Amino acid sequence: MVSNWRSAAWSLTRVRIAHAGSSVVAVLAVGITLVAAPACTPQSDRIPRIGFLSSTPSAISEGLKAGLEERGLVEGRNIAVDWRWTEGKPERVAELAAELVRLKPDLIVTTSVQPTAAVKSATDTIPIVFIAAGDPVRTGLVTSLARPGANVTGLSNLVSEEFSGKMIELLHAAVPQAAKVAVLLNPTNADHQRVMAADMPTAADRLRLTLLPIEAQTVHELDVAFERAARLRADAIVVLGDPLIYVNRARAAELAAKHRLPAMYFFRENVEAGGLMSYGPSLYDLGRRGATYVDKILKGTRPADLPVEQAIKFDLVINLKAAKALGLAIPSALLRQAEQVIE
Repeated sequence: MVSNWRSAAWSLTRVRIAHAGSSVVAVLAVGITLVAAPACTPQSDRIPRIGFLSSTPSAISEGLKAGLEERGLVEGRNIAVDWRWTEGKPERVAELAAELVRLKPDLIVTTSVQPTAAVKSATDTIPIVFIAAGDPVRTGLVTSLARPGANVTGLSNLVSEEFSGKMIELLHAAVPQAAKVAVLLNPTNADHQRVMAADMPTAADRLRLTLLPIEAQTVHELDVAFERAARLRADAIVVLGDPLIYVNRARAAELAAKHRLPAMYFFRENVEAGGLMSYGPSLYDLGRRGATYVDKILKGTRPADLPVEQAIKFDLVINLKAAKALGLAIPSALLRQAEQVIE
């Protein structure tokens, strides 16, 4: 088609040249325009677009940004990101998931189980990359870790059966006089149920500790849970990882201090917010590694062909300010194990 236009334009120009006069220049310009127009049609300048659904800005979102930039994907320059936050309100998850799907992004990144499940229910075509979504097989997000299937894959923060036992052991090393330990869990979190049914009781028995399960699903229940732990005369508390705890990490630290409960958290951000200590997967590292999935999918790899990966970096973080306020002397041997000590 382009070659035909060029021929037509050149023929037209030759005919008009026979008519001497100033019209020659104008007709030549028309001829050139007809030739150049098809060759200069602007290409699409659309940049890749991804959606992001989580409870709140976090180490995961920061790690994802860093990982994308390492791969040459800079927000606002050559990639667009639609950020959506539930702000710790579970009732908003389905609404925001549907909103992102309507925007028709190239893929959607999610954190934790509930947002991932909501987006999966809203689309079976848009690729989904989850980050820190617990046990994705047990919760039905993927068929298997090696072969996730469908349009969903990502990184799990699933830990081994011995992990929660390690949390208990580290807390006991910091508070060796503890005899009763409360465990704050969300009854709707399947991972919490698994932890309480298996390895944590085993570790507690070995250390001769009595576990006191305490439940919370809302901010109000969070206050009630810490009060209950104090009424039961718990000597310390383990706070299992959950979006409720992450979003309200400052409040959790305040409540632990108020009731003078040495607390072991799953997220280091809880310690940075004033908590005593944490042991868990690095959310920043998971977010950074999640960028690899985004990059590969944008380049054409199917989610079904990307096996689910698990956390490989774990951090022990200790807050000596919180320890001092509680009258605790953290053993030097424990401090040497810490990836970070806040003074």
